[in-house]
Amino acid sequence: MTDLEQYLQTYFDFDQTELGKVAAFFKPEMLKKGDYYLRTGRSCNKLSFVQSGLLRVYVELEDREVTQWISTNGYFITDLSSLVFDKPSRWNIQALTDTAIYTIDKSDYNQLGRYIPKWPQTEKLFIAHCFTTLEDRVFSFLSMTAEQRYNILFESNRELFNQVPLQYIASMLGMTPETISRIRRKQLF
Repeated sequence: MTDLEQYLQTYFDFDQTELGKVAAFFKPEMLKKGDYYLRTGRSCNKLSFVQSGLLRVYVELEDREVTQWISTNGYFITDLSSLVFDKPSRWNIQALTDTAIYTIDKSDYNQLGRYIPKWPQTEKLFIAHCFTTLEDRVFSFLSMTAEQRYNILFESNRELFNQVPLQYIASMLGMTPETISRIRRKQLF
């Protein structure tokens, strides 16, 4: 069983036949460090599963870049608004490391219901999972201090702090690099 199949099995109620059918639509790809998966303004016509590596989701503003998310292995990556509603992408998605992904293109994604009868329910659960993850992030920004947000990310994704520039992590957490440095110093003492 591939990493993709294991991940699908943990989130979705697929039997082995359905699992194999869905996984067969995903094709392996490699992104080299610095390669773009997607650029702002372009149409996103794919959904990918990150097998290994790191992808940064960010936007360039006039005076700075804002990191929305850093995707690690075991996560799906796309610009959902662009994929589902055919809008131009808001985000750049760039490989921070050499990254292995499994990708399904939009036309195949849209056909999954023909091959998997319970796909509409499965997709609904997947979208709900994405939405609740987003709700949790919004809640943390509204109700937690910078230090609490830092601690939660550190406890759940320690490897990021050794692999990703701190300014990306700071931006993702809604703080300045100086704030994140101050939090780190405080925790060392």
